[in-house]
Amino acid sequence: MDPVVARKTWRTLEPLHGLIYFAPEADEAYAAVGLRGNRMGYFASRSAAMGPVTAAVVIATFYNFNPELVRQSIPEAWQLASPSAILDARLSAALRALRRVLPAEAPGSPEVAEAADLARRAAEVASEHPAGRPLFAAHAALPWPDEPLAVLWHAQTLLREFRGDAHIASLLLYGIGPVEALVTHGASGDVPAPALQAPRAWPEEAWTAAEEGLRTRGLVGADGTFTEEGSRLREAVEHRTDVASLVAYEVLGEDGCERLRSLCRPLSRAVVSAGGLG
Repeated sequence: MDPVVARKTWRTLEPLHGLIYFAPEADEAYAAVGLRGNRMGYFASRSAAMGPVTAAVVIATFYNFNPELVRQSIPEAWQLASPSAILDARLSAALRALRRVLPAEAPGSPEVAEAADLARRAAEVASEHPAGRPLFAAHAALPWPDEPLAVLWHAQTLLREFRGDAHIASLLLYGIGPVEALVTHGASGDVPAPALQAPRAWPEEAWTAAEEGLRTRGLVGADGTFTEEGSRLREAVEHRTDVASLVAYEVLGEDGCERLRSLCRPLSRAVVSAGGLG
């Protein structure tokens, strides 16, 4: 099975998970359990599956955020709300947000039920391979919800953290540090560099140092875009991530992955069209 299938399937479904980081329902739900601000809500809700961990654990597993930004929220968040309460708030918010942006008939449709079944099969296979994937393993230990829409969201949450942990391993393998990972993402042209730097609160000197380090290695040019060598390295990182993620999707086969993508493509488009990704 072509490893790029793992990337395509993750990318098609990712808006269904990703809206939780931008939805007003999330901010409201986290505030209701006692958290303060969207950054605290983000760090606490995504790390809560690991329990009331230290800031150091969140810094390590999230990889590319300024450590000082994390320390502003963790561990204080655990004094304001329990991890279980935060996880309940997160799932509830995700479902409310999805119901808001998806067509009214979608949540209870046969298509969502079929997509949930396919995604769950992939996520359950991924759960047999937790080694070296701490953030994924914590989420994989959570109980499965019952409603198909919730199953689909939870399954994609597992699959994206499964891939995310593999991506960090690949970055480490190729010697790409936290700030350098963001700079190389910007160099790809997928996302403007300021949109990567500002939310993660890296000061200008750290960003400049990372750019200079990548230029010294011959990976980016003076204009901040990739050199040929940089493009090759970027693809090597993504390929290794694809290879490490493929085990989750092989149970579906290429036809099953294409079916899952076709079922979820209109749902993801609805999320994006509604401004669900910010």
